[in-house]
Amino acid sequence: MSNASSSFSALSFEEKLDRLAEVAIHVGLGLKAGQELVLTAPIDALPLVRRITEHAYRAGAKLVTTFFSDDANSVARYQHAPEDSFDYAPTWYYDAIAAAFKSGAARMAITGANPALLKGQDPNRVSRANVAISKAYKPAMELITRHEINWTIVAAATPKWAELVFPGEGEEVALGKLWDAIFHASRITGNDPVAEWRAHGENLKKRVDLLNSKRYHSLRFHTPDGKTDLTVGLADQHLWAGGGTTAGNGVYCQPNIPTEECFTTPHKDRVHGIVTASKPLSHQGTLIENIQCTFENGKIVKATASAGEEALNKLISADAGARQLGEVALVPHHSPIAESGILFWNTLFDENAASHIALGQAYSTCLIGGEKMSSEELASLGANESLIHVDWMIGGPTMNVDGLSADGTSEPLMREGNWCD
Repeated sequence: MSNASSSFSALSFEEKLDRLAEVAIHVGLGLKAGQELVLTAPIDALPLVRRITEHAYRAGAKLVTTFFSDDANSVARYQHAPEDSFDYAPTWYYDAIAAAFKSGAARMAITGANPALLKGQDPNRVSRANVAISKAYKPAMELITRHEINWTIVAAATPKWAELVFPGEGEEVALGKLWDAIFHASRITGNDPVAEWRAHGENLKKRVDLLNSKRYHSLRFHTPDGKTDLTVGLADQHLWAGGGTTAGNGVYCQPNIPTEECFTTPHKDRVHGIVTASKPLSHQGTLIENIQCTFENGKIVKATASAGEEALNKLISADAGARQLGEVALVPHHSPIAESGILFWNTLFDENAASHIALGQAYSTCLIGGEKMSSEELASLGANESLIHVDWMIGGPTMNVDGLSADGTSEPLMREGNWCD
């Protein structure tokens, strides 16, 4: 055991939680004095919320406003609410969130809800409720996807989530193991986590700079078993990104804690072939397993899953852009999360264990000058538009990726899940 690991192990749980909160505020958000913070979290994450709130005020936050969710209350809606409830979302709430962002507030989400929360609930109701929320949230989400504000997502271990990740361990043991996994994946176990995060960001930036210098026309993902052979065209004037970013308000932030990915915008009409998920997808409380999709001219023409197939088909029918890609990301199999061998059943972690694609909305900041473009201008370059943005994992130890030039020249980019250089 290294000195840093030994030192971290000696810390109390409260001290470890404090480190995560410090990284969330100073690395994740880069919160500035005078900013408001809008925070959402499951109610089980209250101890972390309190630590984050304390660090936010120490950093000079004007006000921290927290909105809590509760799993039991969420399930009660699907069991007892009238039918017209599922086509409704509180626009007053989402309008207020958008107004807060426009006035300069930062955004933090703490993830940790039960990934299987809505298993057994009516998929049609779940889909309708998600569509209603997506429509209401769109004005605020556009500010996030355009990176107009500084925002980040971090995680808190919760009992039901821990039970799914570590089945049969007992609640206390499972919860402790999940917290340990979160701490390690979130890179807070070293002697100076903030400094080490900055170094990690620099390493990701070097990879991003290399990818941007290549100017690939497309990427080909393929596995020896033939279950994946997918060519993903890249948007005209695409930009690779990874690690931290400077938001439109001038604040440097790390949108995801943890993060291991380099990502860019695909061309919505230039995706062809078959692709098979390498990990299950937990989406809005529904578990979708063994996804396989066929793309033609950018759109999914066939989608299957061994579990949650109805939910998958509802997802890709959310709107016109839901069958097309808005993101493609490369993640080496030797990332800390992949090497842990843990299936988190949570996209924040699982997407940083494997290369992945995302259905739906593209990030405008992954196009040269895209943050200043209209929706029409973005679409003309190949950027997708949708109410949804859902990542699912396709990479792993057998995945090979080639970079293709416009003239068809191919060069190996990743072999057996890892970078070639």
